[in-house]
Amino acid sequence: MRLPSNRQCVMEGDGKKMDQAPPVRNPFVHVLKFTPLEKAKIALMTVTLFPIRLLIAAFMMLLAWPFAFIASVGRSETTVEPQCLWRRLVDIILRIIMRVMWFAGGFHWMTVKGRRALPTEAPILTLAPHSSYFDAIPVTMTMSSIVMKAESKDIPLWGTLIKYIRPVFVSRSDQDSRKKTVEEIKRRARSGGEWPQIMIFPEGTCTNRSCLITFKPGAFIPAVPVQPVVIRYPNKLDSITWTWQGPGAFQILWLTLCQLHNEFVIEFLPIYTPSEEEKKNPALFAINVRRIMAKALGVPITDYSFEDCQLAMAEGQLRLPVDTCLLEFAKLVRRLGLKPQNSEKVLQEYGNRARKLEGQKLGLEGFAHFLDVPVSDMLRDMFGLFDEHEDNRMDIREYVIALSVVCRPAKTLETMKLAFKMFEAEEDGAITESELAVILKTALGVSHISVSHLFTAIDVDNTGKITFDKFRNFVEHHQDFADDYLYTENTDLHRAAATSKTANGICPEFSDHDGTIDGLKKHN
Repeated sequence: MRLPSNRQCVMEGDGKKMDQAPPVRNPFVHVLKFTPLEKAKIALMTVTLFPIRLLIAAFMMLLAWPFAFIASVGRSETTVEPQCLWRRLVDIILRIIMRVMWFAGGFHWMTVKGRRALPTEAPILTLAPHSSYFDAIPVTMTMSSIVMKAESKDIPLWGTLIKYIRPVFVSRSDQDSRKKTVEEIKRRARSGGEWPQIMIFPEGTCTNRSCLITFKPGAFIPAVPVQPVVIRYPNKLDSITWTWQGPGAFQILWLTLCQLHNEFVIEFLPIYTPSEEEKKNPALFAINVRRIMAKALGVPITDYSFEDCQLAMAEGQLRLPVDTCLLEFAKLVRRLGLKPQNSEKVLQEYGNRARKLEGQKLGLEGFAHFLDVPVSDMLRDMFGLFDEHEDNRMDIREYVIALSVVCRPAKTLETMKLAFKMFEAEEDGAITESELAVILKTALGVSHISVSHLFTAIDVDNTGKITFDKFRNFVEHHQDFADDYLYTENTDLHRAAATSKTANGICPEFSDHDGTIDGLKKHN
């Protein structure tokens, strides 16, 4: 697979052409590289500035707790009490304490552009890009409400501070939580400014800020005016970004506190009032707001979403490399509506049909006929992923393998079994080394791969062919076969590091998932 050099310009939900392209970087990956000077500086700061800053930040959190506790006592979750003098005083004190905490962390000054709208003008603030737990800065600056997991309020110290800003809690144990959350956002947003503004990160997960991924509709369902807010961290060393693949939570905190100064810029854009069409179509509302925010940031937009993050993080035996084409493929599958409801049955049917073609190459029309869909610009883009030699031909078996990975990313052996079935010879049910290379490069979403080391290890009888049974037996005895045989031989592949990332607690996605990924469960 390869990303084609010329993609077609596809259409968005409102019929307008999209000025997007595949992002240069995978938005869910963050790789930090240090120069010798930076390493020396971090080492010095670790034993001097870091412990002092950490102690001050912890002290500020402890100092804020009694004020937040007193102000939260006796509060109702369904009504808002009047902002009397002493509550306003507590609010000011907490803002000062939080500002001192950020100052101690190296955020010595913060640049604010534009004017924040009043709650009566825009009851919802939509922030992007969402890239770190440091995105809590605008929350402490504005004391706006946020959407959070219900479990967060039970965390000692932190839970009390969170409850002070009157968040909208999402409960995973409640099956109707999504519906209740949307209704609560609607109720507050339509209160005429009675409730504090709600601050929502519509991307629903952290990215590396290289683009804006798909906005979830939760912030746009109430159909009220929103104020787009963009945030930037224009630092020389990006120690802020906390994505699904990259430095962990404590490493990010450590590296950030080791910087002499950390920059933060927040820009309040003009209020966006939805049209009647957008009020009826939250997805269209989200698309148009995202376009404005991307223009202000000067970054591309892409249809990558949280589901693509799930694909990249699935704990299969073939962990996807950082530069995999399968994210682009998954995006096109979603836009074309090609992801089957009953994936097991459909994949088996596709596999049987592909096997009967015996490696016969298909053109664009044949590809469309195989999928029973009309030819379109998006289908051309998908076809281009498999047209590696740019001769307007593709092997449909590669499409089936890629679809299998997207539909069941953690089930490596199931995908390999399907692939062997399509490629194996009639007489002995075996495949050659070159065929194994095609299978694995497609399953990893790369343009080329060498499998000589792996194939030789499996083919102990030196027959020049292997069966699925031999492959399965080998994998059962070598659980890390990809690390030991593929990534060592193909050093240009940048393997995604395994991670047990703690999920961002600031803005959980409540729109359409329960926080569980195949083989990876997000933890509080």
